[in-house]
Amino acid sequence: MLTRYFRQMLLFIAFTSAGVSYSQNKKLTLEDIYTNNLYRAKGFGPIRWMKDNKGYSTLEFNSAAKGNDIVRYDVATGTKKVLVSASQLIPAGTDKPLAIADYNWSSDNTKLLVFTNTRKVWRLNTRGDYWVLNLTDGKLTQLGKTMEEATLMFAKFSPDGNRVGYVSKQNIYVEDISSATITPITTDGGDAIINGTFDWVYEEELGDRDGFRWSPDGKNIAYWQSDTKGVGTFYMIDNVDSNYSRPIPLPYPKVGTTNSAVKVGVVAATGGATKWFTVPGDPRNNYLARMDFIPGSNEVMIQQLNRLQNTNKVWIGNIQTMALDNIVTEIDSAYLDIHDNIVWLDNMKYFTWTSEKDGWLHLYKVSRDGKDMKLITKGDFDVVSINCIDPIGGYVYYITSPDNFTQRYLYRSRLDGKGDAERVSPAGMPGQHSYQISADAKYAIHNFENSTTPRRISLIDLATHKEIKLLEDNAILKGRINELGLHPKEFLKVDIGDVVLDAWMIKPIDFDPNKKYPMIVHVYGEPAGSTVQDNWSTGDNLWHQYMANQGYIIASIDNRGTNVPRGRTFRKCIYRQIGLLAADYQSKAARKITSTYSFIDEKRIGIWGWSGGGQMTLHCMFRHADVYKTGIAVSFVALQTLYDNIYQERYMGLPNDNVEGYREGSPLTHAKKLEGNLMIIHGTADDNVHYQNFEMLANELIKYNKLFTMMSYPMRDHGISQRENTTLHMRRTMEKFWKTNL
Repeated sequence: MLTRYFRQMLLFIAFTSAGVSYSQNKKLTLEDIYTNNLYRAKGFGPIRWMKDNKGYSTLEFNSAAKGNDIVRYDVATGTKKVLVSASQLIPAGTDKPLAIADYNWSSDNTKLLVFTNTRKVWRLNTRGDYWVLNLTDGKLTQLGKTMEEATLMFAKFSPDGNRVGYVSKQNIYVEDISSATITPITTDGGDAIINGTFDWVYEEELGDRDGFRWSPDGKNIAYWQSDTKGVGTFYMIDNVDSNYSRPIPLPYPKVGTTNSAVKVGVVAATGGATKWFTVPGDPRNNYLARMDFIPGSNEVMIQQLNRLQNTNKVWIGNIQTMALDNIVTEIDSAYLDIHDNIVWLDNMKYFTWTSEKDGWLHLYKVSRDGKDMKLITKGDFDVVSINCIDPIGGYVYYITSPDNFTQRYLYRSRLDGKGDAERVSPAGMPGQHSYQISADAKYAIHNFENSTTPRRISLIDLATHKEIKLLEDNAILKGRINELGLHPKEFLKVDIGDVVLDAWMIKPIDFDPNKKYPMIVHVYGEPAGSTVQDNWSTGDNLWHQYMANQGYIIASIDNRGTNVPRGRTFRKCIYRQIGLLAADYQSKAARKITSTYSFIDEKRIGIWGWSGGGQMTLHCMFRHADVYKTGIAVSFVALQTLYDNIYQERYMGLPNDNVEGYREGSPLTHAKKLEGNLMIIHGTADDNVHYQNFEMLANELIKYNKLFTMMSYPMRDHGISQRENTTLHMRRTMEKFWKTNL
């Protein structure tokens, strides 16, 4: 049976081949955005650069075998070679190839590790089944056959490729591939003890998921262990899937409460007793945020954040003597972020390190003993991300945008710190660029987009930026968008006196400058993200376009404190006053925009946001009622002490040291000030920002006789997307509220 997408593709081909446009007078509909997925941009890949840097591998569908082949493309010749056919991935006794969720090669490329049959853990699909294909004899073997189905996590080859380590049900195992012998490396996992992976908050806020590492010689395994005893349990309730409600327990440390006790140990890969590093400090009030082996050594580098997250101590630990040496201590008067940009240089004598110590986020070169630290990237700009560090060529390639904070470009700097930063991205392509660069920095997969151009993906020669091969240009999508006749985003500079903020605006198709329009502001406003970017987004971007065409001006503003490359001071001024300073900046900017543009009705200003943006919406509605008349808050934090401790304490400090900040920064404190029209929306199974926030705010509004509208989505999480028709229903609900109240 043809899918809806392919039916639409065939119709498109039929119309265009007959010389007829895909649709005449085409209108943007919510069904086409959210149900028919008519405007979804195509990607390409996933792509992996091969170890020789002369080609890349990707997945391609094999119609005969009804599965994906792993193929290699040679850059110079364009020649395609099937490395692994889908037919080689058909388990004995079945007729279907394994669905490849992820794959990895052994160090000698003779074996392939395939991740399949995956299951979700917290945000991502991190558990499932693993199989090994021996390319020498074609044998396909499932790992962990004695384990429960789809319980294996983070499997990886030993350095010699003869064994695989993995986690199952909170313990670590090593399996010999040829004999299928499974050796338990830990046995105490379960209940409160977690080995080789992490609890909810470590994954959500520190990005820690895979919790064990092979030593370079394959003789040992270093791993994290978490003891969750004493961590508070939050219970979500499933009321829709059976006659009786089912409690769902979630160990979740809220602000000011007890954390898991986390430590790092080392155990022989053949099993035995674990030796533990004695890292100074209370393990429940410090975070072991990163740990990895230094290449070619028996030493690990451990990064330890204190609970306030304003001090990062870097330790070198010897796995034989278990001695620890503190080589670097980074301190910030506000907070620190963890950066994964460490590469060892000059025969392991130096490593790269990211810091804001000079007021901008830059890359440094640090000696192994930590005593010598030199700046690599220089200038009044932030390094947004590191793309490639090429020790042989002597350059680091990174994304930055010194002159336009809504755009992103590739630059490079010499690793010896000499000379100025050089722009690599071409000048004639304004927008956002991202790159997947080969290890020798000769070639790259280049992604380009801006607010009017869907993603364009190509293979390029990095030295000249010349396109070698177009991989995807989303031409059909571009044509569909063009037929809609939409007004493109207009990027604005909003001068509110002490700072000039970036913003954008979308106008209706039939815009009349002589009319007065209501304005809806989309807000986020917290340090974790930004809404004002010159990029292509088919989600909220088209939602905003749709609402503009219902007769609204849609706008968004990045206040001070948002995550944009404008320097440390711009980002960290929000410290200890989340919800307060940002809402003040938002209201000032909204006033400035309405006074600048005569077609905006200053008496009809609305605001909406999700998560942190939901919290910001509530602050604007409660504390700036003279500006905002209508608001929709989705998946919001109502009381800051209800959120997880790592995120909230990073930006607010500890609750007993910032009592006023937590009180005044919580929308719940100001709920009695509500004057306008407010809708609150939440998923009852939100494991991130708990439904408790929704109920507490509703209770407070009722207490003060404040009328409001509420919508709960049963058993939907923070993204409110699970189960049939959810996204379309939610957007229709929001649309109706705007039209009724603004």
